[in-house]
Amino acid sequence: MVSSTLITTNKEPIATYRSYQEAQKTVDFLSDHGFPVKGTLIVGVGLRSIEQVVARMTYLRAAGWGALSGAWFGLLIGLFFAIFTATAMPQIAVVLYGLLWGAVAGAIFGLIAHSVHGGRRDFVSESGLVADKYEVLVDSDHAAKAHELLGKTPH
Repeated sequence: MVSSTLITTNKEPIATYRSYQEAQKTVDFLSDHGFPVKGTLIVGVGLRSIEQVVARMTYLRAAGWGALSGAWFGLLIGLFFAIFTATAMPQIAVVLYGLLWGAVAGAIFGLIAHSVHGGRRDFVSESGLVADKYEVLVDSDHAAKAHELLGKTPH
């Protein structure tokens, strides 16, 4: 594992932004104007973990998610077994059979998994990391050129 102090030792911050997209635009701008962007860093400062609840987990939703994931697995198994069938019609039947039974098994598993939790996590959420600000860091040797180029950035 590389230490962050080793990565940032010869780096200098040239700009700070509230969003990642703004920092990304700056690096893109520098690249478009011939700046050597290799080794440039976009560093998120003040990281926070955010979990946004998007829905309530119900038995129906648990069965649905289980059926979807089971269908994918069943499709994969059906395609694998279809390799060993001789003609096209049985191949399609094997794939569809795998898809169907995968969905059924997945739905059953989803229901069982949801009921085992006993109401302890009855919601669906999305997790992510968010930073308070984003710094663009460049090699110290090239910081003056970056500042010069960013002076031309339209605001």
